[in-house]
Amino acid sequence: MESANYDYVVVGAGTAGCVLASRLSEDASVRVLLLEAGAERPLDMMAVPRAWPALVGGSADWGGTTTEQAFTGTEIPLPRGRGLGGSSSINGMNFLRGHRSSYDSWPGRGAAGWGYDDLLPFFRRSENAPGHGSSARGVGGPLTVAPATEPNPVVEACVGAALEAGHHRATDVSAGLEVGFGWCDNNIVSGVRQSAADAYLRPVLDRPNLRVLSDVLVRRLRIVDGRCVGVVYTAGDRSVPVECDREVVLCAGAIGSPQLLMVSGVGPPEHLREAGVETALDLPGVGANLQDHPLSTLTYASRRPVPVTPGNPPGEALGLVRTDGTADAPDLQILFASMPLRAPTLPGPDDGYAIAFSAMNPYSSGTVRLAGPDVRDTPLVDPDYLGDERDIATMGAGLRVAREIGQAGALAGWRGEEALPGPDVRDGQAVRAYLRQSLMCYFHYCGTCAIGDDAMAVVDTGLRVRGLAGLRVADASVMPAIVSANTNATTYAIAERAAELVKQGSRGEGAAWSGPVQPRG
Repeated sequence: MESANYDYVVVGAGTAGCVLASRLSEDASVRVLLLEAGAERPLDMMAVPRAWPALVGGSADWGGTTTEQAFTGTEIPLPRGRGLGGSSSINGMNFLRGHRSSYDSWPGRGAAGWGYDDLLPFFRRSENAPGHGSSARGVGGPLTVAPATEPNPVVEACVGAALEAGHHRATDVSAGLEVGFGWCDNNIVSGVRQSAADAYLRPVLDRPNLRVLSDVLVRRLRIVDGRCVGVVYTAGDRSVPVECDREVVLCAGAIGSPQLLMVSGVGPPEHLREAGVETALDLPGVGANLQDHPLSTLTYASRRPVPVTPGNPPGEALGLVRTDGTADAPDLQILFASMPLRAPTLPGPDDGYAIAFSAMNPYSSGTVRLAGPDVRDTPLVDPDYLGDERDIATMGAGLRVAREIGQAGALAGWRGEEALPGPDVRDGQAVRAYLRQSLMCYFHYCGTCAIGDDAMAVVDTGLRVRGLAGLRVADASVMPAIVSANTNATTYAIAERAAELVKQGSRGEGAAWSGPVQPRG
C-alpha cells in the first residue's frame, strides 16, 4: 500500500478539494492526502484576469463537449478546470452568492439545514471582504474579494444604462440579498487571480501532515463490506492502492464525482450494467439532476476602442432581474462584458462589448453517464440546455431586457451596430433560432450527487454517501438545485461546511451514519 496511515483522502484539488485539504490538515494529528489529475504548476496566463477566455480548451481544461443537445442540434464545449485550483484557476473570477431564495428552496428539496442562514457562517469563513462593512460579509478569510478598483468605462456605462432602464441599484450584488445591478466581487488581488490553490493550498504545502500528489488519476474507490476504505490511482504506468483510516472525500466536481462513483459500482444498476460495471450499491440518483446556466449574448460593435484593463475580468458588473413580476425569486442574470463575448461559432466584431443573459433557475436538467467502465473514458454529459420551454421563454425575456439596457442613453457614446443577434431578430421564431446559434455553457455544473432524503438523493445532509460508510461528497455536485449566481462562491461555502462536518464526525459529534440504501453485490 502507498500508506496505511492516511486519515483522510481528498480526491480532486479544485475549489472544494483545496478547502478540504487545508482545513482538515489544520489538525496536526491527522494525515491528509490530496490527489489531483492535473498539473501542480499554474500556467502564467492564469494570473492575468482578462486572459481567462484563452485558458478554455488549453492544458488546464479537461476539455470535452456535451452530447448533442436536443435544442441546438449541436455539441457544446464544456470547460472544466484541471490542475491545482481546478475551475477556480480558469474561470471568469466573479465571486458572488446566489440570491437567498435559491438556498432557502433547498430544505424543501430534502436538504434540511442548508438554507441561506445555515450557509452564511461558511460563506463568511471563506472570504475576506472588508470593503463592504456588512455583517453578512466575512473578514479575515483566506480568499480576498472585492470589486474592480478601476472599472472599465464601457462597463461603467452599462451599469448606468441599467439604472436608466429602471432597474434597482444593488449596494452589494455579491451578498445574495438584493435584486438589482452593481459591481460584483472578484477573486483578484492586486490585479492577479487568486484561485483556491493560491488562497487555501499553497500557503500550507509545508505542513508535514499534508501530502499533495499531482498528475495522478484516481481510477476507482475501494469498497469493502459497505465501506469505502481507500482509492486506487495511477501515476504514469503504476497502479497504486491507498488505504484510508477515516474518510474519503470526493471533490472531483459535478462531472468527475459522479463518474468516479459509477466506475466504482455506485449508481443506477441498469446503466452500470450497460457500461460494463458491476454494481456495488444501487444509488439511482448518481449522475442525475445535472444543471448549468444557459448563456447567450447581445453583442455590440463599439464606436471607439474599448480600453483594455488587464487587471479586471471582462465581466465586472451584473444584475439579477425578475422577469415574472409575481415571482419572489430572480430568474435572470445580466452580465456586462468589456469584450465582444459570443459563441465561438458566430462571427462578430473584434472590438466591442457584450451584454450577456442567463436563466438562473432553469427547469431543464440532464445527466452524467459513463461511456465505458474506465474513468479514462470521457463521460457522456447531457445538460439538456433549454430542454424546457419555460427556459426558452426566460432567455427570450433576457434578450429583451439586454436590449432595453443596450439602447439606453448612457451607452450612446460607445454603441455601434448591434452585431449579434442583429436588429432584425425580433419575433419568436427568429429569437429561438438565435438562441440555438448563440447558446454557450456557463460552466456552473452542479446537482449530480444531490443532498436529499428521497430515493434520488445521493448524499444525506451530512454529505455522506447514502449506503456507504467512510465516503462523502463535498463539491458543487451536492447542490439540490442550481443557485441564481456563478457557483464558485457557493462551492467554497459547501467545502467549508464539509470540513466542519468531517471534523465533527471524527469527534463523534453530529448525526450518525444514515445506514445502507439497497446494497448490491
